[in-house]
This record gives sequence, structure tokens and C-alpha cells, in this order.
Amino acid sequence: MSLNEQIEKIVKANGADFYGTETVKEDGNTIFRVYITHKDGVTLDLCAEISNELSVFFDVNPPIHGAYFLEVSSPGIERKLEEPKHFMSAIGERVKFKVHGGEKEKGEITSADESGFTIAKKGEDVRFEYNNISKAKTYFEWNKAK
Repeated sequence: MSLNEQIEKIVKANGADFYGTETVKEDGNTIFRVYITHKDGVTLDLCAEISNELSVFFDVNPPIHGAYFLEVSSPGIERKLEEPKHFMSAIGERVKFKVHGGEKEKGEITSADESGFTIAKKGEDVRFEYNNISKAKTYFEWNKAK
């Protein structure tokens, strides 16, 4: 069983869904982040419960070499979309992405499946295959006060 499968098992045992992981360097520290989602939203208590269980697991099966800090959180309102399940869970949200070759696109996701997704663009649905996308993330349009 892969590390992500083990993490997913622990996350699901706590009633949440596993979104993904990320390793980053911030202020000279290495941070291993585990992102989770929950149908009713992610709470601090839920993050703490999962963090405690993951800490015990990582004591025996470290996720990375060397010292690190563990963070468990929601992926946020603006989040990376890397797997088909991420796109499927973002139907109805706005997405920005790069098509291989450098062209940038954006629009609202109207549908998604295992091989690609569709956005509404100028009143039409336009389909993109995942294998043609280099980067994608949801974005939120903040209303500007006039």
C-alpha cells in the first residue's frame, strides 16, 4: 500500500476525504501538508484528530527524509486541481488553467469525468482533456465595492 493510500485510510476512518499532500519549505523549515475535505466543512477539531493519528503513523513510516512539521488542513477555496476527482468535486466553480503550449484558459466547470472536463466559455461548453493541461486551480472572484 502506498503512502497516500495509507494516509487516505486514516483520513477516511475519521469521516473525511483525502485531497492530497504537499511538501514545502517555509522560513527554512520543511512542512508536510495533508489536505482533507468534508461534506460539512473542515473544522479545527477534525484537523487535530487526523493530525494526531497521522503523527503516530509517521513516527513509524516517515513521509519524507529529515525533520519536518506536519500540517493538516482544508485545501482552501483556491486550490490546485491535479486529479480527476479534484475536477469532479469542483463542478460549478471557476477554474484557471494552462494548456500545454502555454495558452491560458478560465471558466466555470460544468462537467468532469475520468478523462477531462468542460467549462462554460462565451455561452458554449468547451472540453479539455487532462493530459493537455499543465496546471489548474480554482479561483474565487471577490466582489469589489464601488
